[in-house]
Amino acid sequence: MSESATPGVRGMTAASAFAGMRSVAPVMFRAGCPDCRERFELSAGALRLAIGASSRTTFYSFTCPGCGAAVRKPAGERIVELLTGGGVRTLRLHSTV
Repeated sequence: MSESATPGVRGMTAASAFAGMRSVAPVMFRAGCPDCRERFELSAGALRLAIGASSRTTFYSFTCPGCGAAVRKPAGERIVELLTGGGVRTLRLHSTV
């Protein structure tokens, strides 16, 4: 089918629709390990965010690429905003009340 669903636009291919777009660099987050003290950058895929009902149950976690330790750190409002905006997978914790 060479016609578009949009009136007046004919023969548009996916390649021509995206022709002017630039590739976007992946978001990287700076982090540090409390065990080995190494500092590094992690992609959004290397982090997990859990949002709970309180500050005690809202945190992000990752595995240290240096020593392999499982790291869990508290996440305030600003950290939650940055991580969710950067594409970090988020788990919303629900209370059982």
